[in-house]
Amino acid sequence: MREKIDVAEYAPTILRELPKGVLLTASADSRVNPMTIGWGTLGIEWGRELFVAYVRSSRFTYGLIEKSGEFTVSVPMRTGEKDLDQRINRILAVCGSKSGRDIDKVAELGLTLVEGEEVAAPAIQELPLTLECRVLYRDEQDEPRLPEDLRGRYYSTDAPHTAYYAQIVSAYLLR
Repeated sequence: MREKIDVAEYAPTILRELPKGVLLTASADSRVNPMTIGWGTLGIEWGRELFVAYVRSSRFTYGLIEKSGEFTVSVPMRTGEKDLDQRINRILAVCGSKSGRDIDKVAELGLTLVEGEEVAAPAIQELPLTLECRVLYRDEQDEPRLPEDLRGRYYSTDAPHTAYYAQIVSAYLLR
């Protein structure tokens, strides 16, 4: 069951959990891949609620978003229950350290996929706060224009990020 939510009411939860890790899930060509992200922006642009996700071009998920133009963001709802929190931590650890090119993370973790309402990418039952997002605009980071300390810290050995400005087309809690 889905319970529709007001994104603004849940913004503090989303922003609190984001640096700890949330899942961005994309699907294309019969492949579903959840990836842990720790960067993102929640806000209003062009009069629409947006989530901006940052994905490196070297990531498997990048190709899926490029093909589909959509994704879901799944946010954990931590309760302090030890077993649940350990399960969430394992999901985030595996999805943040393994590539969908090499393993099926959904099968590996026994994740429960829930069909999206407005997008083809599924929600993840285990991380129930869900934003369904459709890309409106993409922008590749202009690495040389970043301050030197950021280039050295985040881009010395890996590709820059592409920012996906995506309209939140549905938001809900999975019950």
